Amino acid sequence: MSKTTAEQQLPKVVKPRRTKGAAQAKPHFLTPARGGGHLSQETLLERPAERQARAKALREACPRKSLGGWRAPNDRPDPIDILIESSKGRVESLVPIRNARMMASPFAFYRGAAAIMASDLASTARTNVLLQICGDCHLVNFGGFATPERKLVFDINDFDETTVGPWEWDVKRLCASLVVAARANGFNAGEAKDIAWEAASAYQSYTASFAEMPLLEAWYDQIDLEDVIDHIQDEQVKKLAIKNVKKAMQHTVHTKEFIKFTVAGGSPPRIQDEPPLIYHDAALQDTLGPDERTRAFELYRESLSPERRVLLDRFEIVDAAVKVVGVGSVGTYCGILLMVSGNGDPLFLQFKEARASVIDQFIGKNPYKHQGQRVVIGQRLMQSASDMFLGWTEAPLRHFYLRQLRDAKISPQIEVMSATVLRRYGRLCAHALARAHARSGDAVLLTAYLGKGDAFADAIASFSVAYADQNERDHEAMVKAAKAGRINVASLT
Repeated sequence: MSKTTAEQQLPKVVKPRRTKGAAQAKPHFLTPARGGGHLSQETLLERPAERQARAKALREACPRKSLGGWRAPNDRPDPIDILIESSKGRVESLVPIRNARMMASPFAFYRGAAAIMASDLASTARTNVLLQICGDCHLVNFGGFATPERKLVFDINDFDETTVGPWEWDVKRLCASLVVAARANGFNAGEAKDIAWEAASAYQSYTASFAEMPLLEAWYDQIDLEDVIDHIQDEQVKKLAIKNVKKAMQHTVHTKEFIKFTVAGGSPPRIQDEPPLIYHDAALQDTLGPDERTRAFELYRESLSPERRVLLDRFEIVDAAVKVVGVGSVGTYCGILLMVSGNGDPLFLQFKEARASVIDQFIGKNPYKHQGQRVVIGQRLMQSASDMFLGWTEAPLRHFYLRQLRDAKISPQIEVMSATVLRRYGRLCAHALARAHARSGDAVLLTAYLGKGDAFADAIASFSVAYADQNERDHEAMVKAAKAGRINVASLT
């Protein structure tokens, strides 16, 4: 590839803030027109030796040691200002609920602070090897779910912030979240740092294994959840995991949610109001006329593959309601659709507003103008298997994506994990992340950059500890802001 051709392929990148002495590699092998912002076909077709040579140059431009540590730059934006800014455009009445959830603990704060961390990461050294990233890669955004073939797998399960970005930002957010969680569980400093180190080391090892695999084998790799549970050594955690799996698979999700969310004896069935988290909003309904709602659903239908449209067409919408979800998503326009087939079978679809990824303002525009499409394509690319009803649509001024509501979803119960279990869970998350990155990136290039020693894991562990300290300071700043009346906080009791 000529130098001129390579330069033409690079997108415009927003210049990041820099800390003194921070290394910044030039954006690496981007092809937004052909590859969606990922590594170019020409680069991926190079022989391994040539890609390894590129990695050597990359080490010189951005040494692995430079990825370690964290010190807030002098011009660091006020984290509360970032939170206030990120609340603009949300449902105003729900913003106090979001604030209350984040204030509950440093761990809860971290879950909702993806925008703050993206701003901070933009000031650090980075490799600028870009691929499809999760964008909000903390340990609770992993879990178990059923594939369309009804197999239980473990994988990343939240993609609201997915975009093309620096692969190491996902690793840093994951490993820092492990330190934050370890502290929340009362583990000592040595245990917390070791848990983060193990996850970084596991990411390095699994990336190396994917580099050696045939491409199709790496692409098809899945983490069998039942196999994971079989290998749990902590008997209490194992029993709890088995119980959760049985509970999730005992009935189909739609039967369970039908019973949980609908008014008993209603005809036609109607979603049960449980304010302030589930409710019918007449004002919100009035913002879209019947024709606009019909058009929005038709756009969603068109985003599905033809054979899945056939299945969807056997259901009709009978009700819709607002449903508050997560921590970071609170206040965005989210809800559930209740659909029923001619046979009376229920199907619940969740719709979520898709806003611009918090990563994009620091890296450059993602390849998709439609934010719902960004989420859907990112999820399909990173997950080993995705929901068969995953699609996107839009309404005036807003983009959305839709999926099934909790299809046998099994969430991790971090608060009951011992240090040993959390360490193994971190390695499991690292496995899923390495596989997700290998699908859109070049595992050979990454492995050559990561090397075989401890330099990368040491750097990420030091960053994770330092950033967990920053997270605690930011959480305290939020508490003070609430006491000062700078932000509104709802009572969750």
